[in-house]
Amino acid sequence: MNGILPLWKEKGMTSHDCVYKLRKILGTKKVGHTGTLDPNVEGVLPICIGQATKVAEYITDTGKEYLAVVSIGKATETEDADGAVVSEDDTYKQINRRDIEAALEKLTGNIIQIPPMYSAVKVNGRKLYEYARKGIEVERPKRSVVIHQIELLDQMESFEGTDVTFTIRVACGKGTYVRTLAVQIGALLGYPAHMASLIRTVSGTYQQEDCLTLDQVATAKDEGEIDTYLRPLEDALTEFTFVEVNEEEYVTITNGQVLPEHPELTEKTPIVFTKNGKALAVYKVHPTKPTLMKPEKMFPINH
Repeated sequence: MNGILPLWKEKGMTSHDCVYKLRKILGTKKVGHTGTLDPNVEGVLPICIGQATKVAEYITDTGKEYLAVVSIGKATETEDADGAVVSEDDTYKQINRRDIEAALEKLTGNIIQIPPMYSAVKVNGRKLYEYARKGIEVERPKRSVVIHQIELLDQMESFEGTDVTFTIRVACGKGTYVRTLAVQIGALLGYPAHMASLIRTVSGTYQQEDCLTLDQVATAKDEGEIDTYLRPLEDALTEFTFVEVNEEEYVTITNGQVLPEHPELTEKTPIVFTKNGKALAVYKVHPTKPTLMKPEKMFPINH
């Protein structure tokens, strides 16, 4: 069994839980997810099966979209609704739409984030949440992330109360912490804040309407229809240029040989060589010989 299964991860489960359950449902061990979703987050989680596990990293690196509820008035240790409150402003607030949209605009583009202590980012070989659980505060590395768009979805002109909430849609690049973004929005508005809830609606080319729940996967497997829901691994490579090869090139590429650089190849964007539309290999610029290119991934022709 080979392919990419767009899964809808439900709340209360880790991404690893989903992989464990799918291995049992599908009867195969070669199953991998494409980026961790916290247990309290639901949404699109593409699952790679069989040979498609080789392209999981490309899906992980693609853009994502989220629906997030930002809560103004309280900050928590985890930056989401699960953590203990660490600061609070219980004054009555009146925040106008113009100020929120101005804050969102300031946080669009390339921005700097500091990962939350309760995260899987590693410092000195250990994950930050391991330090956090022991009460150890460590210096966290700043990171640059890309926010393509933030849209305020609520239509009110004024948001009022001791606790103010509003919903945003975020389109972002890899490595973005939306809960940290909620805290940053609060800071620009002058209040402590956290992310009250989060749904991932898009991951790469996969959207909510493409997904199956675990129960639906089990039903499809029992009814012998699971293959109809599997996407080809080429789906994960659509951001790259596809180059169809002739018979002579086919032999060279399937042997994994180093090749002269191709006009479609750039330092940042690999190319995918195909035969009859099926991916044979992903080639990238050679690390020490820039006029050559070498295979980064190889795929069997019968995938």
